[in-house]
Amino acid sequence: MGVFRRVILPVAWLLVFAIIAVALVKIAFIDGLKSTASQPAPLAEVDIPMVPATRATVTNTVQIKGTVQSDAAESVRSTAAGKVIKVFVEQGATVAKGDALFQVKAERAVTNPQVSKDGTPPKPVYDYLNVLAPSGGTLQQLTTLIDQQVSVGETVGKVDPGTYTVAGSVNASQQYRLLGKPGPAEIALVGGPAPFQCTEVTLTNNASNDGGTGSGGLSGSGGGAGMGVGAAIAGPGASGQSQEDSTPTGTLSCAVPSDQEVFAGLGATMTVSAGVATDVVTVPLTSVKGSVKDGIVWTSSAAGGAPEQRKVELGLNDGSVVEVVSGLAEGEQVLEFVPGAPAVGDPMMGPGQGAYAPAG
Repeated sequence: MGVFRRVILPVAWLLVFAIIAVALVKIAFIDGLKSTASQPAPLAEVDIPMVPATRATVTNTVQIKGTVQSDAAESVRSTAAGKVIKVFVEQGATVAKGDALFQVKAERAVTNPQVSKDGTPPKPVYDYLNVLAPSGGTLQQLTTLIDQQVSVGETVGKVDPGTYTVAGSVNASQQYRLLGKPGPAEIALVGGPAPFQCTEVTLTNNASNDGGTGSGGLSGSGGGAGMGVGAAIAGPGASGQSQEDSTPTGTLSCAVPSDQEVFAGLGATMTVSAGVATDVVTVPLTSVKGSVKDGIVWTSSAAGGAPEQRKVELGLNDGSVVEVVSGLAEGEQVLEFVPGAPAVGDPMMGPGQGAYAPAG
């Protein structure tokens, strides 16, 4: 027993510690020096989001912020040349279109005057002509005086029609969606009465308002569903608009019905209908690169390779999805986002994260 304690047990402990030391040396200096070049590097797999083309109903309604404006007064121009002998109405009076405002005494031109036997010239012949109100409203101004000489085309007053128009600016995206004749608009006044219908909707280009021919202006009166053919604008509706997209390119206006009580300066929201497409093939706007009528989508490859580019014909859009008139069948898979599109920041995402928006 004494030999076991003094000889055998210490030798056993020495052997155990020696084995542990050899194992540590092997791990640190032998296994750690082996080459790892032959081992495959870990690969990252990127899942490309795809969405199917589905059937849906697209309602193309555009909301535009505007204000109530007083319609401009119409000028009263003299239609006769001569001396004013009568004024029938006073400034501030209410007149109807065609009411006589004042009377002009005009000498009639004689081409072949007949001279009397004693050589005296014939007496002049005068015509008495009434100048009429060009439109109904309040006679805002009338500058004619008795015995005043007036000429044809001279501006002598103004008639305030007392009517109002709601007008608001539209940007390029909205104007493309209203390429067809806009239908009726629903007007909601800030702090005013309940929303009402406005049928006389007019869309004009800013260029035509600056003295152009106005050929780009489009107007509609009482249009309904299906009248318009809007264009798809690449981009996720109203989000992520660039400064260029928000630049006004036209003006949408609508005459306020006479039975509505409004005043100039009121804020308003115009909701305009520009067509409805029922049960049509649609894809998200973020999947399309294009503008008017024609667009490009990327479909999944049959061989499992890179997505294939395909041209499609576009119809109405509602700011979220767009109608595909031709070029894509229901159920076909397309990229959810256009390749190479710039990222649009999301406040809910962390640094370095972003969502793709469509290019073009």
